[in-house]
Formats: sequence, C-alpha cells, structure tokens
Amino acid sequence: MKKGEDYTGISVVFLCRDGEGNYLLQKRGKNCRDEIGNWDCGGGAIEFDETVENTLKNEIAEEFDTKVLDFEFLGFRNVHRVHNGKKTHWVTLDFKVLVDKSKVKNNEPNKFEEIAWFRLDNFPKPLHSQLPKFLEKYKGKL
Repeated sequence: MKKGEDYTGISVVFLCRDGEGNYLLQKRGKNCRDEIGNWDCGGGAIEFDETVENTLKNEIAEEFDTKVLDFEFLGFRNVHRVHNGKKTHWVTLDFKVLVDKSKVKNNEPNKFEEIAWFRLDNFPKPLHSQLPKFLEKYKGKL
C-alpha cells in the first residue's frame, strides 16, 4: 500500500528562512517524484513511530545538511491531487523554519538541481503547484 494513494499520507512541509527576509527553495531534479524543474520548499512524510518535530528536523538535515534553529507551526492543509492518473490525498503540517544561511547546502543533489535564497516578492518560476497555495494561506505569517 502506498501513502497518499491507498490511504491518506501525513507529511511536514517547511519553508526555511534566514531571519533577514530570505527564503530557501530547491529546484526539483529528474529523480523527484513529480513536477521536475519546478521550485519548491521542503517536506517529507511522517514515518510510523516518528514525532512531527523529529520528522521536521530530520528532513531539513537530509535536504539541507543543517539544523533547525527555531520553528513555528503555521497550520495544516488537505492536499488533493492526481499523480500518474491516481487521486492522491495528503495532510500537510506546515512550518516556517529558521536556519543558519551560512550552513545550508544541497545535501541531495541527486534530487535537487539547485538550491537558492529568494525574497518572497521575487520567487522564481515555475513553482511547484502546491507552493502558491502554501504562500497564499500563510502570507500574513511568513
């Protein structure tokens, strides 16, 4: 059985920031599940017996090789999409995360073509289909 397809998947989604108005995005590479070439924030599925906080910290360490300095829970979203012709459903627990910009690196170059910092008003295109929804929902909290 597959998370998100055969049953509702639960994941963390995070937008990393440096505390000076810059936000970290990653460009999805050829080994990503979908939306290759689109810019996205980070995320990952919550595994059985893993806490939300540990998932958040582990995913940021895996993707950006850095530690979480601080985080804020923003809210949740129901994400309904179609992937490879199948309906999917994920519940995302959304976070804003503070990291040390000088310690961030692309720790998964096999998945992400590049990572870069952007201002909210100058995000690159194309964006992952769910990122504009994240930004719209939490615009007053970012």
